[in-house]
Amino acid sequence: MKPDIHPEYLDTTIKCACGNVLEAGSTKPNIRVEICSKCHPFFTGKQKLVDTAGRIERFRKKYEKFKNNE
Repeated sequence: MKPDIHPEYLDTTIKCACGNVLEAGSTKPNIRVEICSKCHPFFTGKQKLVDTAGRIERFRKKYEKFKNNE
C-alpha cells in the first residue's frame, strides 16, 4: 500500500434511533442511523405499515374489481 493516501481507520460507535448501539470499524468517528437489524421489520418479523396520503386505500380501490372477478 502507498503511504499517506489512505484515510484513518477508527473504531466507531453506530447508534440507531431505537437505542441500539453497535461497535464497528469505519473512517467516520460516530455514525447515527434511523433503522438497524434490531428494529428493521425484516429481522423482527413485525410489519410496520406507513400509509401516506391514503395510497393503500387508493390501490385497493383501483384493483378491487380484479379481486371481485376471481
